[in-house]
Amino acid sequence: MKNLRDIRAFLLDMDGTIYVSDEIISRAREFIRFLEEKGYPFLFLTNNSAARAEDYQQKLSRMGIDVEKERVLTSGEATIRYLLRETPHRRICLLGTPALEKEFRDSGLELDNKEPHCVVLGFDMTLTFEKLANAGLLLAKGVPYYATHPDFTCITDKGLIPDTGAIIAALDTVVHRKPKIIGKPQPEMVAAALEKLGAAAGETAMVGDQLDTDLTMAAKSNLFGVLVLSGETPVEKLESQSMIKPDMVVSDVGELCDRLREL
Repeated sequence: MKNLRDIRAFLLDMDGTIYVSDEIISRAREFIRFLEEKGYPFLFLTNNSAARAEDYQQKLSRMGIDVEKERVLTSGEATIRYLLRETPHRRICLLGTPALEKEFRDSGLELDNKEPHCVVLGFDMTLTFEKLANAGLLLAKGVPYYATHPDFTCITDKGLIPDTGAIIAALDTVVHRKPKIIGKPQPEMVAAALEKLGAAAGETAMVGDQLDTDLTMAAKSNLFGVLVLSGETPVEKLESQSMIKPDMVVSDVGELCDRLREL
């Protein structure tokens, strides 16, 4: 059995773990202060590719959590890293927000909706029928296909809204193709995160609110999986499934802070 005493570093999901929409979760600031005071390395990790690391840094700052942008890794950044390091693709048909488009351009990738090397699907809250139809036509021709993450829903203060996984499902219905996914729970996201964190998997905890991404990634990659019940997974959902077994379940990061203080 993995033990919290062996943990030396933390990967922290944001949506549903540190905040929900623009509301910080109770005691999240206290938890981050504790990690800083005790010298635990930590990295904010999110599958939400709608914004850049600096956007998340600014959002955290508005909530009273001041960190460098290097402490944030998005699935968008992880996807860019993968494309640049592991593929020859440099012209991209990107379905994403203006922020993600800028991040791709700033990395040296060219956006091309007509003759791209590949199609990349992000969490596109500016999605139009024209974008979706164009991507479908390209995929039908066999253009390589990637997605920043597989989440079907994104939590907001109003409830759950469709995320990238729902758009993948729409395209799959038409072209019968699924993308290579880079974000949680895939090993490419783990590799990028541990590289930035400077830690080994066996000494790192993944703290998050989703069973099918955060906790699945922990189980597959030998991370210590901590499920918080402050986001998308109520205790009833945890009890009704038998596939994913977190190493620890807490109500929120405040309770995790208490558990760490007890060590």
